Amino acid sequence: MSLADVKYLPETPAHDPEIEAINDEAFGPGRFVLAAYKIREAGGHERSLSFVAVDGDIVVASVRMTRIAAGAGRALMLGPLAVRPTFKNLGIGRRLVAIALEAAAKAGASAVILVGDEPYYGPLGFRKIPRGQISMPRPVDLDRLLSHEIVPGAVARLSGEVGHASLARIAEHAPVMA
Repeated sequence: MSLADVKYLPETPAHDPEIEAINDEAFGPGRFVLAAYKIREAGGHERSLSFVAVDGDIVVASVRMTRIAAGAGRALMLGPLAVRPTFKNLGIGRRLVAIALEAAAKAGASAVILVGDEPYYGPLGFRKIPRGQISMPRPVDLDRLLSHEIVPGAVARLSGEVGHASLARIAEHAPVMA
């Protein structure tokens, strides 16, 4: 396998079974209780901003983006990012993140957040979100909440509990109950 053989493509429904297998291999069945999965379950991911790396016909890595809301702020949440073990440490995951961030900026996103390790994501432009600024719907290490700001000031608009953006739109337009 040569890195020159790896192609980066937009995700399609045909990739779903392989992406699920990669995520299961990388994170196991315990992934479904994580805060980020709870958010994704509420409305799914943004397929147009999600990508795969393929070697021939085989998906070897994937990254997904989900639209989120927290207070008055709107952003994207990156993840899961998963790479098959035999393709790790080759830069494929970092390349997928870069592609996803570029697509997010072109789509007009103001920021991207994630739950992850700063030593990995820091060189890709992610910084810690100030402790207590946002919370997740399930327990999470607050030191692992990271953001990549595309529009200056966008991360500061994120406050309170993070949820799927589709739920925030419903809440914004819901009638006020007396």
